[in-house]
Amino acid sequence: MNKLPATESSDWVNKVPEVTLSFWFIKIMCTTVGETGADFLAVNAGLGQGATRTVMAALLATALFTQLRTSRYTPWIYWLTVVLVSVVGTQITDLLTDGLSVSLYVSTSVFAVLLAAIFFVWYRIERTLSIHDVVTRRRELFYWAAILCTFALGTAAGDLATEALHMGFTLGAIAFGALIAVTYSAWRLGGNAVLTFWIAYILTRPFGAALGDLLTQAQAYGGLGIGPMWTSALFLSLIIILVAAAQFGMNASRSAHAIE
Repeated sequence: MNKLPATESSDWVNKVPEVTLSFWFIKIMCTTVGETGADFLAVNAGLGQGATRTVMAALLATALFTQLRTSRYTPWIYWLTVVLVSVVGTQITDLLTDGLSVSLYVSTSVFAVLLAAIFFVWYRIERTLSIHDVVTRRRELFYWAAILCTFALGTAAGDLATEALHMGFTLGAIAFGALIAVTYSAWRLGGNAVLTFWIAYILTRPFGAALGDLLTQAQAYGGLGIGPMWTSALFLSLIIILVAAAQFGMNASRSAHAIE
């Protein structure tokens, strides 16, 4: 059986992309695809919830294994993993809510506590939660555990706001978008960069989910009626274009350094 290489910190560079405007665009589109893609596969494609969970979990395990084997940030591997984490995170919450009838109040609280626990242990061991320091295998494992939990938490919180609290998709997207804007303003005014990053990362999930529901749901339910297939295809196409550009730029940069 192949084992993950025992790479030391000195052999690694940071495994996470720079936090730029492109990063946030791709992240939000990934969250929307997580919402619409899961619905499309389970309902429109006729796979059903059980088969969709099994297939997506297997794909995520494969992508995550590939991501962990790399020693540097590789755009297409990283963002493929994020898309699959988004889908699986959505399905975890949907399983609890629709399959096991767990209250959204309960699931949101549980995921919030779980994420806090991950951050607590991560910081106690590594003394940092910065994504600029994901330069060891252990830190990367903490990172992906937190990422998965943020997607599950964001899905539960988004559904809690738009469904249980009856905010609706439009108001939900506006509310979470406003919270992201407040977080950005706090960072610009000197707020802690690590704290504001993780708050924004969590908030983009319910924002993307509300946006996805707004685009896909029928007009009778407060949506625009575009449907999950076309919405998923549009956002996936945009993700592919942006990630391909990032991959091309990175390859060109490495070639230039090699020539030098």
